Amino acid sequence: MARIKGVDIPNDKRIELALTYIYGIGRSLANKILTAAKVDINKRTKDLDNDEIARIREEVDKYMVEGDLRREVNMNIKTKMEIGCYQGVRHKKGLPVRGQRTRSNARTRKGRGKVVANKKKAAK
Repeated sequence: MARIKGVDIPNDKRIELALTYIYGIGRSLANKILTAAKVDINKRTKDLDNDEIARIREEVDKYMVEGDLRREVNMNIKTKMEIGCYQGVRHKKGLPVRGQRTRSNARTRKGRGKVVANKKKAAK
């Protein structure tokens, strides 16, 4: 099992998909990295030799991924919360940040539904 940026890359998958296990690398960036490192996209991780893995590591080091990227994203969110901008307020309240509706959906951000007690009708 190859290890890149502290992440174990799965052996049985194509290297193009295996690289996406690293936070901050998607399909398009994985393709860019592999073409720059001159590695075949369709090769399996277990079929790579040490030289190819070293070239891939070298290319991945050029991008901000894993811990550095997570830290940067969290710092950006904290900054928004501190300055009190709209997105920061939504983060504080635990509501959707990017304009999604909250009346019927948004369970991922809001959590489970809260039960509201029934009002008693006035007796005549």
